[in-house]
Amino acid sequence: QLACLETIRILSRDKKSLVPFATRHAMQILIRHAGLGQGEGFTPEIPDLEVIVEALKCLCNIVFNSEAAQEAGAELQLIVGLAERLKQCREPQWNHYVRFFDLRLTFLITALRVDVRAQLARELRGVSLLSEALDATLGLCWPDTYEVARADFDGCSELPPLGRQETERAMEILKILFNVTFDSNRHKVDEEEAATYRHLGAILRHCIMSTSEGEERTEEMHSHTVNLLGNLPLPCLDVLLMPKVQQGSIEYIGVNMDAVKVLLEFMEKRLDRGNKLKETLLPSLNLLTESARIHRETRKFLRMKVLPPLRDVKNRPEVGNALRNKLVRLMTHIDTDVKHCAAEFLFVLCKESVSRFIKYTGYGNAAGLLAARGLMRGGRDPGNYSEDEDSDTEEYREAKPHINPVTGRVEEEQPNPMEGMTEEQKEYEAMKLVKMFDKLSRGQVIQPMKIGADGKMTSLEPQELHYLASQQFGESNNSDSDNEKEELGRINKL
Repeated sequence: QLACLETIRILSRDKKSLVPFATRHAMQILIRHAGLGQGEGFTPEIPDLEVIVEALKCLCNIVFNSEAAQEAGAELQLIVGLAERLKQCREPQWNHYVRFFDLRLTFLITALRVDVRAQLARELRGVSLLSEALDATLGLCWPDTYEVARADFDGCSELPPLGRQETERAMEILKILFNVTFDSNRHKVDEEEAATYRHLGAILRHCIMSTSEGEERTEEMHSHTVNLLGNLPLPCLDVLLMPKVQQGSIEYIGVNMDAVKVLLEFMEKRLDRGNKLKETLLPSLNLLTESARIHRETRKFLRMKVLPPLRDVKNRPEVGNALRNKLVRLMTHIDTDVKHCAAEFLFVLCKESVSRFIKYTGYGNAAGLLAARGLMRGGRDPGNYSEDEDSDTEEYREAKPHINPVTGRVEEEQPNPMEGMTEEQKEYEAMKLVKMFDKLSRGQVIQPMKIGADGKMTSLEPQELHYLASQQFGESNNSDSDNEKEELGRINKL
């Protein structure tokens, strides 16, 4: 049996040779040899673990490479057999390899079959089942309802790193949970579900605070944890702040900020790396944004770290190596998702106040988000934020009158290009500018815009340009008129 299964495992790597192995009958035989059959007699008291592992490896290869095998697995209720063995996560008869390939097969079938994913989530209570498996894998104990500790750890020294095998199994469980909870934050959850997600969230906080053997493996585990935290319903994110403040932990406003600090460092590390930002950076950036939006303590702590009181007003906000500078640079990134998420994060840290947002980023960098939200005229988005004041440094207060709000830095005063011109010359230059805009607009080279009553950008028609110019430099030439000043302001903005 073992030799046959090893041969099938090798042959099943070839997608063109899968037909004999992907039939319902063949899958049924492999499922039985893997000890996952339903209603086919009892499992031997001393199962042959080598045969089980080889059968599981064969199933992983075949399910991954064949849609027919995926369908057969769904029909044969493969996921039910896997769930039954997952319930035995604390029984010593199953070694690491059986557990690991059980989890790998569960990940594959839930990733490739939406119906199986839904069955595990609802019918088989997948979140509770997998949370228990993760608890057992990490060897946890529960001093309080949502407070987690390592069972063999006294808490007096640094948390020891997880072993290689435990880390491998934990990461597989995290990947399966990501599949199962993929749309959980899109619908309301009842009290029982909320308690289940909070319980899971407490375990995930422990994962964030844990390390593994080697920095690369630790980062991979943290990456899977962050991805999964992003799937949890937003009210359940409060578990990140729940553990008590202990000696050596980071306290801010009486709240333990250890997990938030680790998440911020993880995000900055991904940002510095600069590779595939959409896939690597956005999960942690979105998680920090939503956590800051709903938790005042998190927002204030992150603002202290990311947007400390301004002192450097000589350089543009995007220039420099501070975290604020790096994030402002992302606000003009070529990928719209990346620039939107970076802007959203900073906007939330500014309590969605337009003036404060412009202060830290410059109007030029902020314009994209403000235009999308209809806030080009200023103001703020409605949000549940406290009324604490924005503390300015002495350097900022002194430089504030000289700061160019568009670039966000102090600039030398530029000479007035209209100085010394007569009213007729000013009118001539204004109409010349209008005609240039008109020509470029008609040639569809540019599209002149204006800020509408709703605060969003709308198209400015050629006749409106002419109207503005004629209103400003009409026959009356009354430059002291309030209306004309307003129109001049609008032209200057254009």
